[in-house]
Amino acid sequence: MHGFSYKNGSLHCEDVDLTTLADQYGTPLYVYSAGTILDHFQRLDAALGGVEHEVAYAVKANSNLSVLRLLAEKGAGFDIVSGGELFRVIKAGGDPAHCTFAGVGKTRDEIVYAIQQGIYSFNVESEEELRYINQVAGELGVIVPVAVRVNPNVDAKTHKYISTGKSENKFGVDFEAIDGLYDRAARELPNIRLRGLQMHIGSQLTSIDPFIEAVEKVKPLVKRLKERHGIEFWSIGGGIGIIYKGSLASGDVAWWSNQAQDNAPLSIERYGHALVPRLQDLGLKILVEPGRLIVGNAGVLLTRCLYEKKGSAKTFKIVDAGMNDLIRPVLYEGHHEIVPLQEPSSDAKVTVDVVGPICESGDFFCQDRELPDFQPGDVIALMSAGAYGFAMASNYNSRPLPAEILVSGNSSSVIRARQTLDDIIAGETGA
Repeated sequence: MHGFSYKNGSLHCEDVDLTTLADQYGTPLYVYSAGTILDHFQRLDAALGGVEHEVAYAVKANSNLSVLRLLAEKGAGFDIVSGGELFRVIKAGGDPAHCTFAGVGKTRDEIVYAIQQGIYSFNVESEEELRYINQVAGELGVIVPVAVRVNPNVDAKTHKYISTGKSENKFGVDFEAIDGLYDRAARELPNIRLRGLQMHIGSQLTSIDPFIEAVEKVKPLVKRLKERHGIEFWSIGGGIGIIYKGSLASGDVAWWSNQAQDNAPLSIERYGHALVPRLQDLGLKILVEPGRLIVGNAGVLLTRCLYEKKGSAKTFKIVDAGMNDLIRPVLYEGHHEIVPLQEPSSDAKVTVDVVGPICESGDFFCQDRELPDFQPGDVIALMSAGAYGFAMASNYNSRPLPAEILVSGNSSSVIRARQTLDDIIAGETGA
């Protein structure tokens, strides 16, 4: 499900009119549906019910404290990639003992902080990192749980910037080297505990086949590591894709959702149905690390049209959000559906570029796309903006970060205030 639909001609998030929010809080404005976040988390949790498991939300997708608190209250674990993300999880009420710390470049300060907080495991990306964690743990006089990230060399067939499971990617240790690394670690590194194995082949996967291929390839390795080293868990990563392209019909509750609809390339339920039987005989705890799946379709970015510029070659709709607010279209060639908050009265379309105010040619949300002919002053919604939207926003061009709103039923709350100009320069010193 998702929480966005037209009601009485106006686009709503759950039972809250988005026009009201735009008028009250201004634009650009991020709005999230709490119901959608919880639905996706709970459905994935249920789909994995046939094995001991934990759903560890990937904090990097959307790290707002209110989003983290919402998931922590439902028993989520957390996949973190920095000390700052661990700090956020703790502030939101999450349990460090249910946090796994990934990432290829952990610093000493981050390693020490994570050890002190008692995280569940470090997900280690190289032998050099493994030896360094052992050294730090030895200096602190503790034994630290780790899992090495295996690179299974499986082509996820996703965008090159979000592919992580091939041998040319910077992540993980080559599949053929894992046995030897675990054996050396057991002999030579007394301050680490080999607690598990981790893998993640990429993001925004829309077919079950790469998941099956990776699980079947790595499963014999997992069995050997359990027998030789007593590992307790296998993290199979995240990566389930969401639907970015679709059409929003009045009252439609299936648009770009992960329900088992004809237009859904991979549903949560199909994912669980395919993988759980392949994991049940291991007798291990299975971790999954979804991010985009949980929050992607739970958020929209609202932006107001400022001007229409008609040139000899193109028509530009200039809006008040820019690539600093939502960078996915230029960074990942990401597609976001664009819909007006007021339901169009006809099917008439115009071909336009929707662009922002940033001084960059890459500052666009779509190019040469047929859209309803919204006018200056109208507010539009960039759909499926809940993941890697605000989390990747910046102050480029000295623009304040947008506010964020969380909607639950017919109520809404500000979960991040809009930045002021003073906020932007806080911490700087004058000449």
